[in-house]
Amino acid sequence: MPRALISVFDKAGIADFARGLASRGWEIVSTGGTAKLLADQGVKVIPIEQVTGFPEMLDGRVKTLHPAVHGGLLARRDVPAHLAAIRQHGITPIDLVAVNLYPFRETVARPGVTFEDAVEQIDIGGPSMLRSAAKNHAAVLPVVDPGDYPRVLAALDQGGPDEAFRRGLAAKVFAHTSAYDGAIATYLGAAEGDALPSYLTLPLSRLLPLRYGENPAQRAALYGTDEPGGVRDLRQLQGKELSFNNILDLDGAQLAVAPFAGRTACAIIKHTTPCGIALGRTSAEAYGRALATDPTSAFGSVIAFNGPVDAATAETMRDLFVEVVVAPGFDDAALAVYAKKKNLRVVALAPRGGTGALDYKRVSGGMLVQDRFRFEADEGDWKVSTKRRPTDAEWRDLRFAWVAVAGVKSNAILLARDEAAIGIGAGQMSRVDASFLAVHKARKEGHATEGSVLASDAFFPFPDGVEEAAAAGIRAIIQPGGSVRDADVIAAADAHDIAMVLTGRRQFRH
Repeated sequence: MPRALISVFDKAGIADFARGLASRGWEIVSTGGTAKLLADQGVKVIPIEQVTGFPEMLDGRVKTLHPAVHGGLLARRDVPAHLAAIRQHGITPIDLVAVNLYPFRETVARPGVTFEDAVEQIDIGGPSMLRSAAKNHAAVLPVVDPGDYPRVLAALDQGGPDEAFRRGLAAKVFAHTSAYDGAIATYLGAAEGDALPSYLTLPLSRLLPLRYGENPAQRAALYGTDEPGGVRDLRQLQGKELSFNNILDLDGAQLAVAPFAGRTACAIIKHTTPCGIALGRTSAEAYGRALATDPTSAFGSVIAFNGPVDAATAETMRDLFVEVVVAPGFDDAALAVYAKKKNLRVVALAPRGGTGALDYKRVSGGMLVQDRFRFEADEGDWKVSTKRRPTDAEWRDLRFAWVAVAGVKSNAILLARDEAAIGIGAGQMSRVDASFLAVHKARKEGHATEGSVLASDAFFPFPDGVEEAAAAGIRAIIQPGGSVRDADVIAAADAHDIAMVLTGRRQFRH
């Protein structure tokens, strides 16, 4: 009779799984609360202490750390000496382990958790059993994911799990325990004060294989971290499979619209940066105003909304070739309109604001790690640095432009009027070039720059950017300040009767 050892913290589905094993002639050994649950559900259980000949002790800390357990897990069935040794000591082989671990990561994520509470959630016996089973996966099925219970039962009914199936379960175990141990190391290695941890582990699981990367010669896949939200919540509702570049643009689109909580916003993204962004009373209006920023560049774009999309919005997009539309939700009538473009990718995903998570940028041989960027609209540190103060209308557009420029690649300059971008200069090597490009793009698309406002993601190192703005008739500028030449920049603004607001906060996006 094959034997299964079951000891789980997450008990979802475990009774049905154990019952399924028992009905197929398996013997069930279990521990503590799991054993009680299974017995209450009518599953015949052998208590672990009957196997080890030793009671559970130290509040359950010691129950499976015993040769009767690990001998039964680690004995190779193809090595006669191993089989003779366990027979000599009266050890019964164990053929399946279903174990999941104490919720350490969930515990330390709770506000106010004490160090003592965190340490108590470090599982010792669970990882030991899983690793033993996974090492000997040719003979022992290691099951760490409750989602695999039906798959295991089905495999038993189809002649038994093959080598590929067993190896897949073993790989999942080591990935799981590695991430678990990494979370513990990160927690214990956290430095005092505001310093980042001494050790960081980034658990990644493959969510989606991709046809290729940025270019056809590059292999690619989408991986997700174990933090909630983000790409794990992505639902593709229609269209061709998402590409590597689609997903990059989709992420930039979400970043651009997320700060406009409480307002209806639309961003049109090309190569991860907005070519159009605007607010509106409806999604359709926001889209129309964002498209007007630069309709030439909008061809083949990713378009994001921070609110639900209706049929009227979908209809306004009918004549534009779009790669992806992403929004928190779509009504049925909107989906019916989009369905007429069978290749259009429609993705449901809510934009996320800043969190306490970290951001990683790959460099050769390592990672740069920083707090994830979070847009902050706190005007407490803002100050008007020029003789002329902005008018009420200019204040409104300056606030919009400061939010909108945060989603643009550096060096970034954004011109705005009536809470819509009219010209964007992105990713330039000098700020004066970004200013020139923003003005050029605006005028190329027929926008009058006179009377508009300008936002810069970082300070002007020289007055030349202000001179460029003045020549275009711009009336107000918002920028972080902090240059050694701030006085010269402010003097240039005063000379042209331009109002200038300094925010004290840089918004680089590289």
